[in-house]
Amino acid sequence: MLISTKGRYALRFMIDLAEHEQDGYVRLRDIAQRQGISEKYLEAIVKELSRQKMIAGLRGKGGGYRLAKDPGQYPVKEILECMEGSLTPVACLEKGSQPCPHRDACRTIPLWQGLDTVISDYLDQFTLADLVRPER
Repeated sequence: MLISTKGRYALRFMIDLAEHEQDGYVRLRDIAQRQGISEKYLEAIVKELSRQKMIAGLRGKGGGYRLAKDPGQYPVKEILECMEGSLTPVACLEKGSQPCPHRDACRTIPLWQGLDTVISDYLDQFTLADLVRPER
């Protein structure tokens, strides 16, 4: 499993929103500058986060973005899956995938199932609130 730049930047974007939630709506330009991420690249991330109703946006003067719910209600796994899709280590374990013709005889399936469980359980331990700087 390799988390893409899009997934990592989405997590940084969400952490920034959480750290500045007391400011109300936060401008994309400000987040881009603080995070050192292209504003254009963030626009694609924001589009997907908005579509999944993870953030709320407001246009015009005083507009920007804010979290749609409390930072403690965002599991890190959910944010990454929003950007990456499945975090499953092999295609045959993905929900809705075609059954593998070798599954019954596959000697590696228990290995992949265990890894999938470890990844899922690990990421489920953390919420966005856990990643926010303590001094904020």
